[in-house]
Amino acid sequence: MPQLNPAPWFAILIFAWMVFLIILPPKVLAHKYPNDPQPQNINSLKTETWPWPWH
Repeated sequence: MPQLNPAPWFAILIFAWMVFLIILPPKVLAHKYPNDPQPQNINSLKTETWPWPWH
């Protein structure tokens, strides 16, 4: 039965893991998001009380 021969399947397994561990991570880490959030000025963040009457 050819399914029990591990030689081709082991090579396919090793090649697949090489793709996942060597080729794909640099491509994923090099991805740039088009709209990175800009840091806001901390001094401009001033909270104000609400002028609602709480009767």
